[in-house]
Amino acid sequence: MKQSIRLVKQWVFGGVLLLAGSAAWAGVPLNNLQGTGGIAFNPLAYTAGRPWGEGEQNGLKGFFSKPQVGGWYVSLPDAGINWLAVGTAFTLFDRLELSAGYGAVDAHRYGDKSISTYNVGAKFRLLDENAFGTSWVPALAIGGVYKYTDSKTVDALGLDHDGFDGYLVATKLIKETPIPILLSVGGLVSDEVVNGVVGHNDAGAAVFANIDFIPVEQVAFGFEYKQGVDVGNGITNHDYFDAHVAWFVTDALTLVGAYVYTGDKDKFYRDGSTRDLGVGSGFVFSVHYQF
Repeated sequence: MKQSIRLVKQWVFGGVLLLAGSAAWAGVPLNNLQGTGGIAFNPLAYTAGRPWGEGEQNGLKGFFSKPQVGGWYVSLPDAGINWLAVGTAFTLFDRLELSAGYGAVDAHRYGDKSISTYNVGAKFRLLDENAFGTSWVPALAIGGVYKYTDSKTVDALGLDHDGFDGYLVATKLIKETPIPILLSVGGLVSDEVVNGVVGHNDAGAAVFANIDFIPVEQVAFGFEYKQGVDVGNGITNHDYFDAHVAWFVTDALTLVGAYVYTGDKDKFYRDGSTRDLGVGSGFVFSVHYQF
């Protein structure tokens, strides 16, 4: 078993190296777990969807981009959780991203045989990367996601079924380093409990960040961090971490592998604590396509 886990980690790390390789960062932003243009948990300031080519959508060219889609499979074996998520996004007027996502979470070990989540998001790019004729200004965007969960745990804990995330994020691709580096950092206001799957409560503030390295063409590897939000009444989420690898198979198709850690999976059920809630660690596989 340990050898199998070691092999999976090696594959994930190797995949991350592959993803970092494209100087054009062809597959970014991906559709994150909520459908928003980003990586896995976090949004990026870049908006989703590629422009139409010559002869395509002549009458509507510039009004909206091509769509993109993504699918995620998250396995958290310590907690007995399997999570499937799909999302899509496109951009209007090369500025306003609209997105939607759906998640199906198998969490029978925790009282819910299955949980469905629904997300609708919007992101507005306030500032273009390298604006004002510079080489150092990051892209800057503001956005929000409306989220709904049908989890039965919501009623047991006195939570709400729906809630809202708001965020401000800056993203920059640095090409002056020996290998290109993608940096992204942002602030989040959210009422989510366990990424919104368990429910929603009061709004709290948190920070998030991503760093990705692009050592060779068609491959990237990086790390993602999302601070756990304090949503009041003694309920806080654990910080989330992941190490990921992306392989840009073509200029349209991207594959991602990751190892994720979300905190102690049994804290609530062991001692009744609702602080630093998490669902353990596990592995992630993701497929994305940009039309």
